[in-house]
Amino acid sequence: MKLALALITVYLLWGSSYLAAAVTNQSLPPLLMLSVRFLIAGAVLYAWSSRRGHVAADRPGTRQWGAAAVVGCLLLVVDSGGVTWAQTRVASGVAALLVASVPLFIAALDRAIFGIRLGFGAAAGIATGLLGVGLLVGPSANIDMVGAGVILIGSFAWAAGSLYARVAPMPATPVLATAMQLLCAGVLLGAAGLALGEGPRVHPAAVSLASFAAFLFLIVFSSIIAFTVYGWLLQNASTSLVSTYAYVNPAVAVLLGWAILGEHVGSKEIASGVVILASVAMIVFSRGARVVAEPTTESLAPYIRRQHARTVEFPRSVPRFVVLPR
Repeated sequence: MKLALALITVYLLWGSSYLAAAVTNQSLPPLLMLSVRFLIAGAVLYAWSSRRGHVAADRPGTRQWGAAAVVGCLLLVVDSGGVTWAQTRVASGVAALLVASVPLFIAALDRAIFGIRLGFGAAAGIATGLLGVGLLVGPSANIDMVGAGVILIGSFAWAAGSLYARVAPMPATPVLATAMQLLCAGVLLGAAGLALGEGPRVHPAAVSLASFAAFLFLIVFSSIIAFTVYGWLLQNASTSLVSTYAYVNPAVAVLLGWAILGEHVGSKEIASGVVILASVAMIVFSRGARVVAEPTTESLAPYIRRQHARTVEFPRSVPRFVVLPR
Protein backbone atom coordinates (compact mmCIF):
# COMPACT_ATOMS: atom_id res chain seq x y z
CA MET A 1 0.00 0.00 0.00
CA LYS A 2 2.81 2.44 0.90
CA LEU A 3 4.59 1.73 -2.38
CA ALA A 4 1.40 2.25 -4.37
CA LEU A 5 0.71 5.56 -2.63
CA ALA A 6 4.25 6.73 -3.33
CA LEU A 7 3.95 5.89 -7.03
CA ILE A 8 0.58 7.62 -7.29
CA THR A 9 2.06 10.70 -5.59
CA VAL A 10 4.86 10.97 -8.13
CA TYR A 11 2.52 10.27 -11.05
CA LEU A 12 0.04 12.96 -10.04
CA LEU A 13 2.37 15.68 -8.74
CA TRP A 14 4.93 15.50 -11.52
CA GLY A 15 2.30 14.90 -14.17
CA SER A 16 0.38 17.98 -13.03
CA SER A 17 3.52 20.13 -13.01
CA TYR A 18 3.07 20.77 -16.74
CA LEU A 19 -0.36 22.22 -16.08
CA ALA A 20 1.03 24.31 -13.21
CA ALA A 21 3.82 25.65 -15.42
CA ALA A 22 1.31 26.59 -18.11
CA VAL A 23 -0.77 28.48 -15.54
CA THR A 24 2.23 30.37 -14.13
CA ASN A 25 3.21 31.41 -17.65
CA GLN A 26 -0.09 33.29 -17.93
CA SER A 27 1.16 36.15 -15.73
CA LEU A 28 4.78 35.34 -14.84
CA PRO A 29 7.78 35.35 -17.22
CA PRO A 30 8.95 31.73 -17.52
CA LEU A 31 12.70 32.00 -16.92
CA LEU A 32 12.53 34.42 -13.99
CA MET A 33 9.73 32.35 -12.48
CA LEU A 34 11.93 29.25 -12.65
CA SER A 35 14.86 31.22 -11.24
CA VAL A 36 12.96 32.24 -8.13
CA ARG A 37 11.47 28.76 -7.75
CA PHE A 38 14.86 27.04 -7.87
CA LEU A 39 16.54 29.62 -5.64
CA ILE A 40 13.87 29.16 -2.97
CA ALA A 41 13.93 25.36 -3.17
CA GLY A 42 17.73 25.31 -3.26
CA ALA A 43 18.00 27.63 -0.27
CA VAL A 44 15.59 25.46 1.74
CA LEU A 45 17.52 22.27 0.94
CA TYR A 46 20.91 23.91 1.54
CA ALA A 47 19.77 25.24 4.92
CA TRP A 48 18.46 21.79 5.81
CA SER A 49 21.79 20.21 4.78
CA SER A 50 23.69 22.76 6.81
CA ARG A 51 21.56 22.12 9.86
CA ARG A 52 22.15 18.38 9.50
CA GLY A 53 25.92 18.97 9.31
CA HIS A 54 26.27 17.85 5.70
CA VAL A 55 27.84 21.12 4.54
CA ALA A 56 30.49 20.96 7.23
CA ALA A 57 31.16 17.28 6.48
CA ASP A 58 31.42 17.60 2.68
CA ARG A 59 33.02 21.06 2.59
CA PRO A 60 32.16 21.71 -1.07
CA GLY A 61 34.84 23.68 -2.89
CA THR A 62 35.33 25.16 -6.34
CA ARG A 63 35.47 21.74 -8.00
CA GLN A 64 32.18 20.61 -6.48
CA TRP A 65 30.42 23.89 -7.21
CA GLY A 66 31.67 23.77 -10.80
CA ALA A 67 30.29 20.26 -11.29
CA ALA A 68 26.99 21.30 -9.71
CA ALA A 69 26.84 24.27 -12.08
CA VAL A 70 27.36 22.04 -15.14
CA VAL A 71 24.74 19.49 -14.07
CA GLY A 72 22.33 22.22 -12.99
CA CYS A 73 22.81 24.05 -16.29
CA LEU A 74 22.08 20.96 -18.40
CA LEU A 75 19.17 19.63 -16.35
CA LEU A 76 17.53 22.77 -15.00
CA VAL A 77 18.54 25.63 -17.29
CA VAL A 78 18.65 24.09 -20.77
CA ASP A 79 15.96 21.48 -20.13
CA SER A 80 13.60 22.82 -17.47
CA GLY A 81 14.09 26.42 -18.61
CA GLY A 82 13.67 25.52 -22.25
CA VAL A 83 10.58 23.39 -21.66
CA THR A 84 8.95 26.06 -19.48
CA TRP A 85 9.65 28.72 -22.10
CA ALA A 86 8.39 26.42 -24.88
CA GLN A 87 5.08 25.98 -23.04
CA THR A 88 4.29 29.57 -24.02
CA ARG A 89 4.12 28.19 -27.59
CA VAL A 90 3.28 24.49 -27.17
CA ALA A 91 0.40 22.88 -25.29
CA SER A 92 1.38 21.36 -21.95
CA GLY A 93 0.25 17.87 -22.99
CA VAL A 94 2.32 17.94 -26.18
CA ALA A 95 5.31 19.25 -24.21
CA ALA A 96 5.00 16.30 -21.81
CA LEU A 97 4.88 13.83 -24.70
CA LEU A 98 8.04 15.32 -26.22
CA VAL A 99 9.80 15.24 -22.86
CA ALA A 100 9.03 11.51 -22.73
CA SER A 101 11.80 11.17 -25.33
CA VAL A 102 14.42 11.57 -22.56
CA PRO A 103 14.85 7.80 -22.04
CA LEU A 104 15.49 7.48 -25.78
CA PHE A 105 18.39 9.94 -25.55
CA ILE A 106 19.73 8.32 -22.38
CA ALA A 107 19.77 4.89 -24.02
CA ALA A 108 21.51 6.27 -27.13
CA LEU A 109 24.13 8.19 -25.11
CA ASP A 110 24.71 5.18 -22.86
CA ARG A 111 25.64 3.25 -25.98
CA ALA A 112 27.74 6.01 -27.56
CA ILE A 113 29.64 7.18 -24.44
CA PHE A 114 29.73 4.29 -22.00
CA GLY A 115 29.63 1.51 -24.59
CA ILE A 116 26.62 -0.12 -22.97
CA ARG A 117 25.26 -2.55 -25.52
CA LEU A 118 21.58 -2.21 -26.26
CA GLY A 119 19.36 -5.24 -26.24
CA PHE A 120 16.77 -5.86 -28.91
CA GLY A 121 14.03 -4.30 -26.78
CA ALA A 122 16.00 -1.09 -26.17
CA ALA A 123 17.01 -0.74 -29.83
CA ALA A 124 13.43 -1.33 -30.94
CA GLY A 125 12.27 1.19 -28.34
CA ILE A 126 14.60 3.89 -29.68
CA ALA A 127 13.42 3.31 -33.24
CA THR A 128 9.79 3.33 -32.14
CA GLY A 129 10.29 6.50 -30.10
CA LEU A 130 11.86 8.34 -33.01
CA LEU A 131 8.89 7.31 -35.11
CA GLY A 132 6.51 8.69 -32.50
CA VAL A 133 8.36 12.01 -32.20
CA GLY A 134 8.47 12.31 -35.98
CA LEU A 135 4.72 11.72 -36.14
CA LEU A 136 4.08 14.35 -33.47
CA VAL A 137 6.23 17.11 -34.98
CA GLY A 138 6.07 16.09 -38.64
CA PRO A 139 5.36 18.53 -41.49
CA SER A 140 1.60 18.09 -41.22
CA ALA A 141 1.49 18.59 -37.44
CA ASN A 142 -0.16 21.70 -36.02
CA ILE A 143 2.65 22.28 -33.51
CA ASP A 144 4.99 25.24 -33.16
CA MET A 145 8.27 23.88 -34.52
CA VAL A 146 10.47 26.32 -32.56
CA GLY A 147 8.86 25.30 -29.28
CA ALA A 148 9.04 21.60 -30.15
CA GLY A 149 12.70 21.96 -31.16
CA VAL A 150 13.58 23.67 -27.89
CA ILE A 151 11.90 20.87 -25.93
CA LEU A 152 13.80 18.17 -27.82
CA ILE A 153 17.11 20.01 -27.30
CA GLY A 154 16.27 20.32 -23.63
CA SER A 155 15.46 16.62 -23.41
CA PHE A 156 18.84 15.78 -24.92
CA ALA A 157 20.51 18.11 -22.40
CA TRP A 158 18.64 16.37 -19.54
CA ALA A 159 19.94 13.01 -20.75
CA ALA A 160 23.51 14.30 -21.09
CA GLY A 161 23.40 15.97 -17.69
CA SER A 162 22.04 12.82 -16.06
CA LEU A 163 24.89 10.76 -17.48
CA TYR A 164 27.53 13.32 -16.48
CA ALA A 165 26.10 13.36 -12.96
CA ARG A 166 27.15 9.73 -12.60
CA VAL A 167 30.83 10.72 -12.53
CA ALA A 168 30.65 14.41 -11.56
CA PRO A 169 32.75 15.34 -8.48
CA MET A 170 29.81 16.49 -6.38
CA PRO A 171 29.27 16.13 -2.62
CA ALA A 172 28.46 12.63 -1.41
CA THR A 173 25.36 13.88 0.40
CA PRO A 174 22.56 13.80 -2.20
CA VAL A 175 20.44 16.63 -0.80
CA LEU A 176 23.44 18.97 -0.61
CA ALA A 177 24.40 18.16 -4.20
CA THR A 178 20.83 18.83 -5.31
CA ALA A 179 20.68 22.11 -3.39
CA MET A 180 23.88 23.30 -5.07
CA GLN A 181 22.50 22.42 -8.52
CA LEU A 182 19.28 24.30 -7.78
CA LEU A 183 21.12 27.39 -6.57
CA CYS A 184 23.46 27.44 -9.57
CA ALA A 185 20.56 26.94 -11.97
CA GLY A 186 18.56 29.68 -10.25
CA VAL A 187 21.36 32.18 -10.75
CA LEU A 188 21.88 31.20 -14.40
CA LEU A 189 18.15 31.31 -15.18
CA GLY A 190 17.86 34.72 -13.54
CA ALA A 191 20.68 36.06 -15.71
CA ALA A 192 19.13 34.49 -18.82
CA GLY A 193 15.71 35.91 -18.03
CA LEU A 194 17.08 39.42 -17.54
CA ALA A 195 19.19 39.15 -20.70
CA LEU A 196 16.10 38.17 -22.69
CA GLY A 197 14.17 41.16 -21.39
CA GLU A 198 11.87 39.44 -18.92
CA GLY A 199 12.60 42.00 -16.18
CA PRO A 200 10.14 44.66 -17.42
CA ARG A 201 7.45 41.95 -17.67
CA VAL A 202 7.45 41.38 -13.91
CA HIS A 203 4.44 43.18 -12.46
CA PRO A 204 3.59 41.78 -9.01
CA ALA A 205 0.22 43.51 -8.99
CA ALA A 206 -0.69 41.82 -12.28
CA VAL A 207 0.11 38.29 -11.10
CA SER A 208 -3.13 36.36 -10.99
CA LEU A 209 -4.13 34.30 -7.99
CA ALA A 210 -4.08 31.19 -10.17
CA SER A 211 -0.51 31.83 -11.31
CA PHE A 212 0.67 32.50 -7.76
CA ALA A 213 -1.02 29.34 -6.49
CA ALA A 214 0.53 27.30 -9.31
CA PHE A 215 3.93 28.81 -8.46
CA LEU A 216 3.61 27.74 -4.81
CA PHE A 217 2.47 24.29 -5.96
CA LEU A 218 5.60 23.88 -8.05
CA ILE A 219 7.87 24.83 -5.14
CA VAL A 220 6.23 22.81 -2.39
CA PHE A 221 4.65 19.81 -4.09
CA SER A 222 6.68 19.39 -7.27
CA SER A 223 10.18 20.40 -6.17
CA ILE A 224 10.21 19.17 -2.58
CA ILE A 225 7.50 16.61 -1.79
CA ALA A 226 7.46 14.66 -5.07
CA PHE A 227 11.25 14.72 -5.27
CA THR A 228 11.58 13.32 -1.75
CA VAL A 229 9.01 10.59 -2.47
CA TYR A 230 10.87 9.75 -5.68
CA GLY A 231 14.07 9.33 -3.69
CA TRP A 232 12.29 6.95 -1.30
CA LEU A 233 11.03 4.94 -4.25
CA LEU A 234 14.54 4.54 -5.63
CA GLN A 235 15.51 2.73 -2.44
CA ASN A 236 12.34 0.67 -2.02
CA ALA A 237 11.27 -0.37 -5.52
CA SER A 238 12.83 -1.73 -8.68
CA THR A 239 14.29 0.75 -11.14
CA SER A 240 11.96 -0.42 -13.88
CA LEU A 241 8.92 0.20 -11.68
CA VAL A 242 10.09 3.63 -10.51
CA SER A 243 10.93 4.68 -14.07
CA THR A 244 7.32 4.24 -15.11
CA TYR A 245 6.83 7.90 -14.14
CA ALA A 246 8.52 8.75 -17.46
CA TYR A 247 5.51 7.53 -19.42
CA VAL A 248 2.70 7.93 -16.89
CA ASN A 249 3.33 11.66 -16.36
CA PRO A 250 2.60 12.59 -19.99
CA ALA A 251 -0.74 10.82 -19.82
CA VAL A 252 -1.63 12.82 -16.71
CA ALA A 253 -0.42 16.05 -18.34
CA VAL A 254 -2.44 15.48 -21.52
CA LEU A 255 -5.59 14.68 -19.55
CA LEU A 256 -5.28 17.75 -17.28
CA GLY A 257 -4.42 20.04 -20.18
CA TRP A 258 -7.53 18.87 -22.03
CA ALA A 259 -9.85 18.94 -18.99
CA ILE A 260 -8.74 22.23 -17.38
CA LEU A 261 -7.08 24.34 -20.07
CA GLY A 262 -9.15 23.08 -22.97
CA GLU A 263 -6.08 22.06 -24.95
CA HIS A 264 -6.77 20.28 -28.23
CA VAL A 265 -6.13 16.55 -28.25
CA GLY A 266 -6.57 15.12 -31.74
CA SER A 267 -6.04 11.73 -33.28
CA LYS A 268 -2.44 12.57 -34.23
CA GLU A 269 -1.55 13.57 -30.67
CA ILE A 270 -3.15 10.41 -29.31
CA ALA A 271 -1.47 8.13 -31.85
CA SER A 272 1.99 9.69 -31.44
CA GLY A 273 1.59 9.68 -27.67
CA VAL A 274 0.83 5.97 -27.65
CA VAL A 275 3.86 5.28 -29.85
CA ILE A 276 6.24 7.42 -27.72
CA LEU A 277 5.05 6.01 -24.42
CA ALA A 278 5.22 2.45 -25.74
CA SER A 279 8.81 3.05 -26.86
CA VAL A 280 9.78 4.37 -23.43
CA ALA A 281 8.20 1.34 -21.77
CA MET A 282 10.19 -0.95 -24.06
CA ILE A 283 13.45 0.78 -23.11
CA VAL A 284 12.71 1.00 -19.39
CA PHE A 285 11.83 -2.65 -18.95
CA SER A 286 14.58 -3.97 -21.22
CA ARG A 287 17.18 -1.90 -19.34
CA GLY A 288 15.68 -2.80 -15.97
CA ALA A 289 16.65 -6.41 -16.52
CA ARG A 290 20.29 -5.55 -17.29
CA VAL A 291 22.88 -6.87 -14.83
CA VAL A 292 25.11 -4.16 -13.38
CA ALA A 293 28.78 -4.83 -14.15
CA GLU A 294 31.46 -4.85 -11.50
CA PRO A 295 33.30 -1.52 -11.27
CA THR A 296 36.46 -1.14 -13.34
CA THR A 297 39.56 0.81 -12.36
CA GLU A 298 38.30 3.85 -14.25
CA SER A 299 34.87 3.74 -12.63
CA LEU A 300 36.01 2.88 -9.11
CA ALA A 301 35.97 6.43 -7.71
CA PRO A 302 32.38 7.24 -8.71
CA TYR A 303 31.38 3.73 -7.60
CA ILE A 304 32.79 4.37 -4.12
CA ARG A 305 30.99 7.73 -3.97
CA ARG A 306 27.71 6.05 -4.84
CA GLN A 307 28.20 3.37 -2.19
CA HIS A 308 29.11 6.00 0.39
CA ALA A 309 26.03 8.04 -0.52
CA ARG A 310 23.84 5.04 0.23
CA THR A 311 25.20 4.84 3.78
CA VAL A 312 24.58 8.49 4.60
CA GLU A 313 21.90 9.11 7.21
CA PHE A 314 18.45 10.13 5.91
CA PRO A 315 17.73 11.45 3.34
CA ARG A 316 20.00 8.83 1.76
CA SER A 317 17.15 7.89 -0.55
CA VAL A 318 17.38 11.10 -2.59
CA PRO A 319 19.30 10.63 -5.87
CA ARG A 320 22.63 12.43 -6.39
CA PHE A 321 21.32 14.49 -9.25
CA VAL A 322 18.05 16.32 -9.29
CA VAL A 323 15.17 14.76 -11.17
CA LEU A 324 12.65 17.55 -11.20
CA PRO A 325 9.63 17.87 -13.43
CA ARG A 326 9.88 20.04 -16.43
